[in-house]
Amino acid sequence: MAKKSVQSTSPSKAFTGDTVVRFDEVSFEWGPNKPILDEVSFNVRRGTKVTIMGQNGAGKTTLFGLILGAEHSGNSTEGNPRANAAASGAAPSHGGYKPESGEIHIAQGATVATARQVIPRDQLELTVREFFANCFAEKMYDIDPRIDSVLEVVNLKTAKAGAKGVVDVKDRIVKTFSGGQQARLLLASALIQDPDILLLDEPTNNLDKAGIEHLTQFLIDYKKTCLVISHDADFLNAFTHGVLYLDVHTKKVEQYVGDYHDVVEQISARIEKENMDNARREKEIAEKKYQAGLFAQKGGQMRLVAKRMREKAEELEEEIVEVRKEDRTIKPFKIPAQPELIGDIISIKSYSILNPETHKPVKRTCDVRLRRKNHLLLAGPNGIGKSTLLERIVNGVEGITILPGTRIGYYRQDFSMMDFNDTVYQSLEKVIRSVEGRLIETELRAAAASFLIGADAIHTKIASLSEGQKGLVAFARLVLQRPGLLILDEPTNHINFRHIPVIAKALDEYEGAMILVSHVPEFVEQIRIDEVLDLGKGY
Repeated sequence: MAKKSVQSTSPSKAFTGDTVVRFDEVSFEWGPNKPILDEVSFNVRRGTKVTIMGQNGAGKTTLFGLILGAEHSGNSTEGNPRANAAASGAAPSHGGYKPESGEIHIAQGATVATARQVIPRDQLELTVREFFANCFAEKMYDIDPRIDSVLEVVNLKTAKAGAKGVVDVKDRIVKTFSGGQQARLLLASALIQDPDILLLDEPTNNLDKAGIEHLTQFLIDYKKTCLVISHDADFLNAFTHGVLYLDVHTKKVEQYVGDYHDVVEQISARIEKENMDNARREKEIAEKKYQAGLFAQKGGQMRLVAKRMREKAEELEEEIVEVRKEDRTIKPFKIPAQPELIGDIISIKSYSILNPETHKPVKRTCDVRLRRKNHLLLAGPNGIGKSTLLERIVNGVEGITILPGTRIGYYRQDFSMMDFNDTVYQSLEKVIRSVEGRLIETELRAAAASFLIGADAIHTKIASLSEGQKGLVAFARLVLQRPGLLILDEPTNHINFRHIPVIAKALDEYEGAMILVSHVPEFVEQIRIDEVLDLGKGY
């Protein structure tokens, strides 16, 4: 039975008027049998701010890559499979892609810059000056004043150059910055290019409250075109003019008016109406077919009536629309705790923070002891040293004692606890073998399925997954690992908002010792916290 796909065509100031970005029936795939977009059409008006929504893996970041590809192809790309670098698993040097078919148009002369989700690994060893220099195709002379200017815009507070023992921020190595500070560097790397079209990919990840507030106000005041990928509804609602929704099932893009919450309501209302209309049509189809069968048995002229009945039923079948499936949510899950641990699983007697003025380490003492069912929240502003302390805990440095035999489940911000060259299957297999000493196939596949890792994704390399999909794989690993000490560093980064309550419930019910870092208060409120260690207290 053929089905029609229905898209929203409601006008919005974000999608009408002076067009700066236009997609005309664009299709794109990541290699054979991995379609991402299917004959997608939309336009974005100059000077508007548009939200990109969609399930993890729907192609939101790929959409940005296609826009970048259009800019680097002279403001227009026409589908050319042979020119598509994604088919070979590699992207062009500018990070852009070409569509398989259709055309992408960027307004003549318009420039594009993107603030990516994470800093590429091969750039972490660069100095800040080198990092910004890489943003330009040609050597930029006298770049230092421009760096200082954009760092001020993104509110990246740095120690004053010339202060005793303090290194100029532009000479600091990128990897020495915290996750929140790196998020600011990413935004600054886009702004320093002074683009006409600004692409922001999960810009609030790792940002503390002050950082999000600063970014929000910046975007409210921003006069140029901006497309934003984010799962933070409150952040988006402050400035959004319209929404482009990427449907992971139909591979289409739907245009909606309003903010994040408006779109969720519109989608729900549409789904309900389409389901009701389809139910009415299917009932009528069944009646027509039943009547056709009766008339056909009577023979004679009744056969013609039966034929008309069957034709009407076929017409109604053609009118049945393909209802947009709601985003799938991960199944409720439990992270089993290592059972045999007795007493203090971890003891923290001292730790170091970074002085926000001098960026020099300051040693502090404390008395933190965690046993089974003890949950600790590690708090403090960006750059104070939260992630550094987590790394020190894992490495067992002086001042920190971990009960021998404790399995540590570590969820890193950058997912570096996983080998990016492994497939998902190989990554999960390693965890099972480390715990059980053997492969348990059914357990592996059950864990994968719980986190929406299907047969097509399970043999995909970790490096090829979206950041949100990497996060789901990381949780599947924790389930299989059954840790005695669970350490989580911003576990909601990149994760679809529909999954957040499920994850929060699992952490709330975790019965081992847990240390959590999160700048999302709505998430933390859903989790039992027994103790808070605020590294920023006193500054």
